[in-house]
Amino acid sequence: MHREGTATRAGVIAAVRGSVVDMRFDGPLPAIHSLLRAGDGGRVAIEVLAQRDAQHVRGIALTPTQGLARGMSVRDSGGPLQAPVGKAILSRMLDVFGNTIDRGPPLDGEANVEWRSVHRAPPPLMQRSTKSEVFETGIKAIDVLTPLERGGKAGLFGGAGVGKTVLLTEMIHNMIGHQQGVSIFCGIGERSREGEELYREMKAAGVLPHMVMIFAQMNEPPGARFRVGHAALTMAEYFRDDEQRDVLLLVDNIFRFIQAGAEVSGLMGQMPSRLGYQPTMGTELAALQERIANTDSGAITAIQAVYVPADDFTDPAAVHTFSHLSASIVLSRKRASEGLFPAIDPLQSSSKMVTPGIVGERHYALAQAIRRTLAQYAELKDIIAMLGLEQLSPEDRKVVARARRLERFLTQPFFTTGQFTGLAGKLVSLTDALDGCERILADEFKDLPERALYMIGGVDEATAKAKARPERGTEPEGQIADEEAHAVDDA
Repeated sequence: MHREGTATRAGVIAAVRGSVVDMRFDGPLPAIHSLLRAGDGGRVAIEVLAQRDAQHVRGIALTPTQGLARGMSVRDSGGPLQAPVGKAILSRMLDVFGNTIDRGPPLDGEANVEWRSVHRAPPPLMQRSTKSEVFETGIKAIDVLTPLERGGKAGLFGGAGVGKTVLLTEMIHNMIGHQQGVSIFCGIGERSREGEELYREMKAAGVLPHMVMIFAQMNEPPGARFRVGHAALTMAEYFRDDEQRDVLLLVDNIFRFIQAGAEVSGLMGQMPSRLGYQPTMGTELAALQERIANTDSGAITAIQAVYVPADDFTDPAAVHTFSHLSASIVLSRKRASEGLFPAIDPLQSSSKMVTPGIVGERHYALAQAIRRTLAQYAELKDIIAMLGLEQLSPEDRKVVARARRLERFLTQPFFTTGQFTGLAGKLVSLTDALDGCERILADEFKDLPERALYMIGGVDEATAKAKARPERGTEPEGQIADEEAHAVDDA
């Protein structure tokens, strides 16, 4: 294929052990990371990971090795694994080799597609932007309490069914529709069902034309799962550096990248480190994460789903991942069951951006006041459950009223769920979100029913909604006429 260099060396297979292949070359050895081809028509791709002696190299197969045998010829492609870049990859679904898996025409026939190595160095410090900027998503709960960093990395923690995919889909929609950016979805060890569903959802939401999806599925060899993140970053770097556009990179799941690295390390015969992880985990993760950065030309902002093994936050995979994140968004099943979407837990989520020097004194003070109010309400829930709301002091009752109104104001109708909820999506600027929270904390809406603040955009919509009779089924569970009387339901 034209994407690979001219074959410069030929050798033979010396041994095959699962995905690990030893090869012998009589002349100069292929370089580390060189892509070799073996089997009928070069169907088996092997990446060189070690030079064992003057004649032998050891590589990991990126494709199944069925049919390989000792003595078979192997040829050097003349370069490393390459990923396609260019405008032609937009709206396409690809695998780690750049082959289309969306039943569309292959990229080889496209004139404006360039192929670049997936192994690239992070941008040097001289090119990086030293200014910390907030990446606005248009989602109130994120922008106010856990603002993302432009060119930063955010971790998204959530189980099944709490709205993780919906949140990612909405961020893609907002990024494309209002910030003229590009979104790249990288599925590492994804189930084929998840990839197919996401493709359909993106197409239905109308965001596919400004998006690239790249997958290494769960049934693929560990080598392919290990390299798909690098391929996605090569594509992201093209849009950042060549087209000078902001890129939103979504990775699901970064733990599976570490897991694939551990499998490759074990197959290569390396001595395992703590809890069986590869000894080079920190280096491998850093090589991937450090390429996610903002430069003078544009920024790659990453949102990564993070699986925490057995909920153990001291697990080496979690510890190494946390050290790279600038924001952590935790989704709560309890909030989802109450109908408070997006189900972001404001007390467990955090962001390094919430400092007076970055977001400003007003935003910082408001974020702290909101957290304090919600934390006080969480402490009072036990008392409300046992003794009732009437037994609280007048000041505590005010805190409960403010907290419940804040919780409802931080909900938001999404564009990508409008077809299911019947509610038009809302994009809320950071200024409007902060203004609404400030007015709620000042008790400006204490006479309005709580339901008026539920699933609105700007806070001024609450007055109009209070006058109109709310539609049945558009409120959180247990939210009827007298909301304060039902505060015990949440406890």
